[in-house]
Amino acid sequence: MAIYAIGDIQGCFAQCEQLLAKIRFDIHQDCLWFTGDLVNRGPRSLDVLRFVKSLGVRQTTVLGNHDLHLLAVAFGVAPLQAHDTLQEILSASDRTELIDWLRYCPMLHYDKSGYVMVHAGLAPSWSLQRAIALAHEVEQVLQSDSPEVFLKNMYGNQPDYWEDHLQGIERLRCITNYLTRMRFCYTDGRLNLSHKGEVSHRPPELIPWFQIKTRVNTNLKIIFGHWAALGGQTNVPNVYPLDTGCVWGHCLTAMRLDDGMRFSVKC
Repeated sequence: MAIYAIGDIQGCFAQCEQLLAKIRFDIHQDCLWFTGDLVNRGPRSLDVLRFVKSLGVRQTTVLGNHDLHLLAVAFGVAPLQAHDTLQEILSASDRTELIDWLRYCPMLHYDKSGYVMVHAGLAPSWSLQRAIALAHEVEQVLQSDSPEVFLKNMYGNQPDYWEDHLQGIERLRCITNYLTRMRFCYTDGRLNLSHKGEVSHRPPELIPWFQIKTRVNTNLKIIFGHWAALGGQTNVPNVYPLDTGCVWGHCLTAMRLDDGMRFSVKC
């Protein structure tokens, strides 16, 4: 049995099939972890959702910002944007089943393999136990009978700094932004959600979240997606970026957890 973690697919189902063929994925023996952003921008988001859902216990998917956006649109509290490619899902005969399955996906995954998987990263001040508890707060709201209030109000860049006393929608939005949108921070861990480029082109006051000197979770092996500009590489131990920009014409990448070996297909 092998576990493979796969970076952001974003509707690129043909490339997903090619990657699974390359790693010789065996549904009876192997498991797949997905870093989120299963959908949007690519041409076959519906096929991706149906396939991953069909894997049952052989898959674990954490929610990404595009997945959350799909939920907001599906619940009628956010409009489709110009570059969204979600209409096929919204019009599908199994829409309800797919949306319900998606909103029960976790925000963070950790198991005995020793790896933590999130879509974007962990706030520098969060221990593993703290991160699990905060992710669960968002999961509880998404899985409740009335997730609409959160989904409608999750958009926005404030508050940009985690503090334990945050409450209500501001607390949930801050947790969500760290887990699904974070790239750069200031030295104190405050979020900057406007700069999205390569690390070499960053303003001098900004630091990749995984390079914050005071980060308390450096002992964790963190798998994440979201940041295609990293090209799947950092020089930081225990940090494993897997978004290699498939939807932008680059690669879709999987990492075998047992030995860290990577497999990619051109997109």
